[in-house]
Amino acid sequence: MNTRTTDPSPKAEAAVLGKLSTLDRFLPVWIIFAMVVGLLLGSFIPGLNTALDAVKIGSVSLPIAVGLLVMMYPVLAKVRYSETGRVVADRKLMITSLVLNWVLAPAFMFALAWIFVPDLPEYRTGLIIVGLARCIAMVMIWNDLACGDREAAAVLVLINSVFQVLAFGALGWIYLQVLPALLGLPVSSADFSFGAIMLSVVVFLGIPLLAGFLSRTIGEKAKGRQWYEGSFLPKVGPWALYGLLFTITLLFALQGKSITSAPLDVVRIAVPLLVYFVVVFGVSMVIGRALGLGYAKTTTLAFTASGNNFELAIAVAIGTFGVTSGQALAGVVGPLIEVPVLVALVYVALWTRKRYFTS
Repeated sequence: MNTRTTDPSPKAEAAVLGKLSTLDRFLPVWIIFAMVVGLLLGSFIPGLNTALDAVKIGSVSLPIAVGLLVMMYPVLAKVRYSETGRVVADRKLMITSLVLNWVLAPAFMFALAWIFVPDLPEYRTGLIIVGLARCIAMVMIWNDLACGDREAAAVLVLINSVFQVLAFGALGWIYLQVLPALLGLPVSSADFSFGAIMLSVVVFLGIPLLAGFLSRTIGEKAKGRQWYEGSFLPKVGPWALYGLLFTITLLFALQGKSITSAPLDVVRIAVPLLVYFVVVFGVSMVIGRALGLGYAKTTTLAFTASGNNFELAIAVAIGTFGVTSGQALAGVVGPLIEVPVLVALVYVALWTRKRYFTS
């Protein structure tokens, strides 16, 4: 039985929280510090952006790609892959996740984009692209910090990845051309690169997923589960947060000039993003509790629905509209808002566990 799916008592929870490392305990501080350092590096060191962006995987800087892989591996190494059948068998969770991720969330972002930036077509298009790029990377970090169901997160992220490859281009065409035309609104380009989408999924999910699966399989077979979870995982676990902070620093260093050169535009893009993350997370938590999914699965449902694949959004925006486009700026502002908001929502989720999910 996966003990992560049960709802611990407040006493047990307090014991766990009391054992958090300094890095875990002050994570929001480190993240804000990493964002500020990245913005300062990108704004005041000449040529840094060019150096970081010199080598790419698709449209994503190689150093950022490395940071994402380092971030993802420890989380996916923790997953008990033998228990994923339990998650797949939960039709209620599977169907709810698909509806939230591929019907409600993109439609809500479409509405927000037209409500908040109807006069700025480039930013509007960029926001819609962010809404279509369902999260496949950092959601594992937020889910783990909030004590969500690791196995459920791995399965839902995998399903999102498959749908991303199959449906991203079609949904882009619907939300940027078909639906606006039906509503009598201006249409936007929807010429997305299938290769960029596929490469994002393979690199940022496929590689660390395979590495995590092999680590779990080989490690348990060689020395047993007790050694793997008691000795190996504690050693590699902190690297998830190291990779997260490294990635955030480089990401904001690479895009710092774009962000600081247009502060008012950043605010106009940030407001609908803030509304999106908070509302989708809150609605998902309410739905999960109403369906009786329990805290762990409900939390996983909420983070997988509210998080977005900013790597893919930025890559598609740059590849389709150019690095200096408003669409690319909207993609860059995505993690600027998503990272601190979803960190805050980790604490919100833990609060709801005490108040609404205790046995």
